[in-house]
Amino acid sequence: MIRRAGEHGLLVETGALDVSHRLDAALRADRPQGVVEVVPGPETVLVVAPGADQGRLLPRLAELLASCAEGGEPAAPGEPQDVVTIPVVYDGEDLQAVARMAGISTEEVIARHTGRQLVVGWLGFAPGFAYLIGLDPVLHAPRLETPRTSVPAGSVAVAGPYSAVYPTASPGGWRLLGRTGLKVWDVAAEPPTPFRPGTRVRFEAA
Repeated sequence: MIRRAGEHGLLVETGALDVSHRLDAALRADRPQGVVEVVPGPETVLVVAPGADQGRLLPRLAELLASCAEGGEPAAPGEPQDVVTIPVVYDGEDLQAVARMAGISTEEVIARHTGRQLVVGWLGFAPGFAYLIGLDPVLHAPRLETPRTSVPAGSVAVAGPYSAVYPTASPGGWRLLGRTGLKVWDVAAEPPTPFRPGTRVRFEAA
């Protein structure tokens, strides 16, 4: 379904993350007139179009959604295919706790965290905060019962089935495994983050 969201938005309910990624790529490859922002989520894509003729935009979105649901839309041309490699110093406050919960050593936690290629599912919570999917199930850990009031920028963490890098200092309840010096949010850079939905990511022990 496609629902109106506020005065200028249309919320496309895709029903699946891979469909959200395909629709996001299709809209960025051939952006309809008047669309100023595309925000994909796990099962939705928000299209912000203050200058659009919604009478024309709605059927275009419906057509794209039908095509993407069938897997028919290609990735956006020029989308980077390289893996974003993130060096990590594994000395996080929760590293030993995650190891205990998983019933493995801290060395194996590190090996499992660095041993898989993850994918940016979507961005949210804060600018540049990417929810990375594909985490080894052994490392799935619950959030802290009481979130920290401040987590340093560059903290590498896990929570449930996701991993992430905190782009800026902020409160947070994810389990901290380590830290990276790689800036994943820089307003002076273009683009300001190396992450976008579908970007492949690999952690490596620094």
